[in-house]
Amino acid sequence: MTGPMKKLFLHMKQFMFRGLLTLIPVGLTIFAIRIVYVFIDKRVTEVIARYTGHHIPGLGLLLFIIVLYLTGLVASNMVGRKMISVMDRVSARIPLIKMTYLVGKQLSNTLSLPEKHIFKKAVLVEFFTPGMWITGFITGEIRDAKSGEVYVKVFIPTVPNPTSGFLAVMKESQVRDPHWTVEEAMKMVISGGIIGPERAGMTGE
Repeated sequence: MTGPMKKLFLHMKQFMFRGLLTLIPVGLTIFAIRIVYVFIDKRVTEVIARYTGHHIPGLGLLLFIIVLYLTGLVASNMVGRKMISVMDRVSARIPLIKMTYLVGKQLSNTLSLPEKHIFKKAVLVEFFTPGMWITGFITGEIRDAKSGEVYVKVFIPTVPNPTSGFLAVMKESQVRDPHWTVEEAMKMVISGGIIGPERAGMTGE
C-alpha cells in the first residue's frame, strides 16, 4: 500500500470509528424511545381505546412517567428500601435472575453516584510511581489536631465500576486540580478514558 493510500485508509478508519461512537448513543436513544412507544404507549392507548372508544396518543407515556415518579417516591422511604432489600435477597438466590439483576443493580448504583453529591471535587493524585496520575474524588477533610494541617479524604474508584475502590488520606498539596467537574471525571472513569475532557491542570492548582 502506497503512502497516500495508507494515509487515506488511516484517515477513513479514524473518522469511521468516531462516527460509530457518535451514532451509538443516538441509536440507543432511538431504541429506548421505540420500546417506550411500542410496548408501553401503543398498547396502553389501544387498551384505553377499546374500553372508552377514545384514542389518546401519549397516554401510555404519561402513565409511564407517573409510574417512574411513584416508584422513586416509594424507593426513597423506609418501606420502599425494605422492599428493595427483600428483592435483593430473593434475586440473589435465583441463578439466571441473579446475574441480570446484579448487572442492573450495578448500573443503577453507578448512575446514582453523581446524584448523591457525595463527591465534592474531582482531583488527580500520583499513583504507583511519581508522574503517574489517577482520578480521584474528594469526599471530605480531616484536620490534624496538633498542627492544624488539613488533609483530604480522596476516594479512588476502580474502572469501569466506580462503586468500588479505596480511600486515601493525603495532604492538600499532594492532589492536583484538573479543573474537571465531577460529572466529567465520572464519565471518564466509567468509559475507561474513552469519554472525558481533553485538557487538565497537571502542573498544580
